[in-house]
Amino acid sequence: MRRNLTLVFLAGLAVVLPSLLLLMVMQWLFLFFADLLDPVTQLVSQRAGLHRWLALIAVLALLLAACLTIGLAVRTRVGHWLHDVLEGTLARVVPGYRITRDLVRELLGGHQGARVLSGEVALARIHGQESPVRVTAIVTSRHADGSYTVYVPTAPFPTSGFVYHLPADCVEILAGVSVEAALRTVISCGAGSAEILASGPRG
Repeated sequence: MRRNLTLVFLAGLAVVLPSLLLLMVMQWLFLFFADLLDPVTQLVSQRAGLHRWLALIAVLALLLAACLTIGLAVRTRVGHWLHDVLEGTLARVVPGYRITRDLVRELLGGHQGARVLSGEVALARIHGQESPVRVTAIVTSRHADGSYTVYVPTAPFPTSGFVYHLPADCVEILAGVSVEAALRTVISCGAGSAEILASGPRG
């Protein structure tokens, strides 16, 4: 009886805990941005006579609108030219700007030939084709000679990992497997890998 109750409790915890963790992350993100925008929020609150939370919502809405406007503007010829000029100036003046820019582009999939979240999931033989060892990898770049650059995330934190440059015969592309599904198996230390491996390599 006690064992059954324990199993029932663990089953309920498995359902509730992910939702609680998601809420905690969302709360942390909200408080982080609220603290970051606090000076602007206070200014809007004082000038417009709004409550602090209403002012914060207004600031967030303005920020989203500004991002949308800038995104549309840089698609025009003049906007693209101004963006290149501004970016070139910042790259020369601000230390670390180029590295930060490239990192953001890679994470968002906006840098041609170097994409993480929009890459292909693969099994990589990092010790050579003769070795039976295969690791979960994400193809971040393909090269003219047919070789690949792959990112191999480490469990349980996929934001850290290793970069390998491998020949084509050491990389097995897994068709139909999304990056999100692969990263979930990394976060869970391999749990759920059976479904991914069952998809089989492509070509």
